[in-house]
Amino acid sequence: MLPESAKSYLLNAVYQWCVDQGHTPYILVVVAYPGVSVPSGYEKDGRMILDVSPRACHSLRMADDWISFNARFGGVARTVDVPMAAVAAIYAAETQEGMGFADPEIPAAPPPSSAGGGAENAETSGKRERPALRVVK
Repeated sequence: MLPESAKSYLLNAVYQWCVDQGHTPYILVVVAYPGVSVPSGYEKDGRMILDVSPRACHSLRMADDWISFNARFGGVARTVDVPMAAVAAIYAAETQEGMGFADPEIPAAPPPSSAGGGAENAETSGKRERPALRVVK
């Protein structure tokens, strides 16, 4: 089985191959995976196909753990964030050639802690948010 740490390298390689060949790179994303941020209403059967070609998205960043970019959905600009683990495939739209990965296991919610209790644990066990930048004037 492929180690999860190799996935980002393989995604980048197939992406670059698609672009070099003049093909349109698509990624297949499991929408229910924690941290996936995509516009609603475009998914089918819990999955969403995203066009990550240079002409369809802007500011594409494929890091070790995340893929993020800006794109238009229904004429509205949106930011898309996808954990690398949520990507089920990357392929060329024109030829369907690419690479598929095992469906990610959706992590179960952590069990409530029996140590301590009360409001303190509720605050620290909340959903972790990704860091974000904002303009301060």
